[in-house]
Amino acid sequence: MIMKSLIDQFQKQHKAFVVHQGEKLVRSLEDLIAKYSAVGDGAFFEVQQFPWAGLLETNWKTIRAELDNLLKDVYSIPNFQDISTDQISITQDNLWKTYFLYGYGYKAEQNCLRCPETTRLVEQIPGMKTAFFSILLPHKTIPEHRGPYKGLLRYHLGLKVPAAAEQCGIRVGSGVSHWQEGKSLIFDDTFPHSAWNHTDDMRVILFVDFIRPMRAPVSWFNQFMIQLIAWSPYVQSGRKNLLEWEARQK
Repeated sequence: MIMKSLIDQFQKQHKAFVVHQGEKLVRSLEDLIAKYSAVGDGAFFEVQQFPWAGLLETNWKTIRAELDNLLKDVYSIPNFQDISTDQISITQDNLWKTYFLYGYGYKAEQNCLRCPETTRLVEQIPGMKTAFFSILLPHKTIPEHRGPYKGLLRYHLGLKVPAAAEQCGIRVGSGVSHWQEGKSLIFDDTFPHSAWNHTDDMRVILFVDFIRPMRAPVSWFNQFMIQLIAWSPYVQSGRKNLLEWEARQK
């Protein structure tokens, strides 16, 4: 028992060391990624820079229909921190639900079968790595934080937005935006950002992370780094939790 305890402690410390060193490495690359970015280096981006966003906006009601079926049993959908335990630093209640289709390139097969049209659409996004429905229940606030890696950009498609839209929004850097149903937001999540839903209704978006368009040769290096992150303990732990949750739904 003592030996097992020591081994477990060593493994936890080793994982923490690997994650910490990995975070230092990806932070050190931010200036290089900004320099070679093919779309600039702002907090928010013009949607017109990404022609594929129009496909999702055109089909947003199709996506919304699949979402509505899931929301009939919204409290069975896992909390974000139940899948990605690292999120416990910013959310610890049951007011932020996430229904994953993809996580860092790994497909949630059972979830995708329940949302075939949404899956078909997100699979057409160039460089799509992560896709899920992000559900903020009433009076949920996500405190300021920042994403780990600048080589990805973030896309939001408004699907279910409270009528009092001005009370439900997101701040990225010094800019504030509010979701609209059927409309896109695209931003760099390595800028400090926070989000809030101060209404009595839920807010739901389609949340996508995709590879930042970049110029060669750094674009090749960026794809390599994203694959390393996909193999990291951080992502593999979330994948394991998602697979376990899917298995319980059968």
